[in-house]
Amino acid sequence: MKRGSTIFLQVVIGLLGVGVLALLLWEPQLEGRNVHATQFEIYFKDPFLAYIYLAFVPFFFGLYQAFKILGYARRNEIFSQRSVRALRIIKYCALTTALFIVGAEAYIFIFVRGTDDVAGGVMMGAFIIFVSAITATAAAVFERTLQKKQAANGVRPSICDAQVSRHGRSLI
Repeated sequence: MKRGSTIFLQVVIGLLGVGVLALLLWEPQLEGRNVHATQFEIYFKDPFLAYIYLAFVPFFFGLYQAFKILGYARRNEIFSQRSVRALRIIKYCALTTALFIVGAEAYIFIFVRGTDDVAGGVMMGAFIIFVSAITATAAAVFERTLQKKQAANGVRPSICDAQVSRHGRSLI
């Protein structure tokens, strides 16, 4: 891949990360229940907000892995085992983020429903789950494609990725 293209995509990933972080920090101040709250009350007395911040840790780790994959592409190492491992991590990060958001949606439906309008929060959660599912699926497809390409080129997976029996023989 061309150096300029990968650098551009890395910048886009960086800007996406900064934008999501800014939205995560700015959005709680816009909620109607926080109109007269202090900064301390907004950020440190809301366990749901802490849960959401925890839910986005795998998202940012997945962005970091995507940044690394673009670095591998720039160095023409896209068909390496490290790229496959990074795609697997992205897949797991997307699924973990989706599971965290499903937990947040369950909290909203169980504890908040009836006391507040939940439509906006539920829609944002559904959107994040949808995007996470698409990301996990795409990462799985790319991971499988890279594994097939490696098998066609005669590249064997490293021992840490292979399943090994009790007797030291590879099960793959």
